[in-house]
Amino acid sequence: MNSAAETNTNADGFSLARKHALVTGGGSGIGFAIAEALAEAGAQVTLLGRRAEVLEDAAARIAKNSGAEARGFACDLGELEKIDRRAAELSEAHGAPDIVVNAAGWRTREPAADITPEVWRATIDTNLSAPFFLARALAPAMCARGWGRILNIASLQSRLAFEGGIAYGASKGGVAQLTRAMAVEWSAHGINANALAPGFFPTALTAPLFDDENVAAALAARTAIGRNGRLRDLAGAALFFCAPASDYITGQVLFVDGGFTAK
Repeated sequence: MNSAAETNTNADGFSLARKHALVTGGGSGIGFAIAEALAEAGAQVTLLGRRAEVLEDAAARIAKNSGAEARGFACDLGELEKIDRRAAELSEAHGAPDIVVNAAGWRTREPAADITPEVWRATIDTNLSAPFFLARALAPAMCARGWGRILNIASLQSRLAFEGGIAYGASKGGVAQLTRAMAVEWSAHGINANALAPGFFPTALTAPLFDDENVAAALAARTAIGRNGRLRDLAGAALFFCAPASDYITGQVLFVDGGFTAK
């Protein structure tokens, strides 16, 4: 068997054969796009979300297009106190994941004066707390194998601030720091933790922006490339961070934003 150094010099460095990837929020949007890319690289994928029927449909599409094994696992990550038990159930039913992609997200667009404690807690719990508790529950099995990947989804708002985004921005700023802290905690045991920070992509969360052609055009004009993101633009970066090719990279946040943050 090749060493990690040898493997990363060839195409095998991007193979996920015999790897099990868990993708939260995998039923649609960014999560689905990443799950699809990992399946195409050979990973067995489990999609985690709240709606079983959405997950089943998404898993069927991935399996049909990639030939990889794909399934759904219904779970509400907002119930933080149940995450340990649900993670154990998932691992028992489908095998402990080698890769965890924390793509589930939630946001509202409200000025600070209108944010209730309930909205604040829901935003922080979904975007920041759940990724930590899920990764913590699954990390011991990765440590025992000496290899694992955690890929978090940060945001432009991990670095920039936008109107109506104070709760979401706080949660995503936390994701960037959480990623660095995960790297310090677990990388010595073989688990690398990194994050993608997408620019503006068409998803359910950004639908209000993309529904307005003028707003979408203005956002595109703010990029260096001159267009907004397409979900497939995330595939290469996600695969890199989840594959052996990134063995010596951890604690990093990569902005996949068409140069939005460069201007």
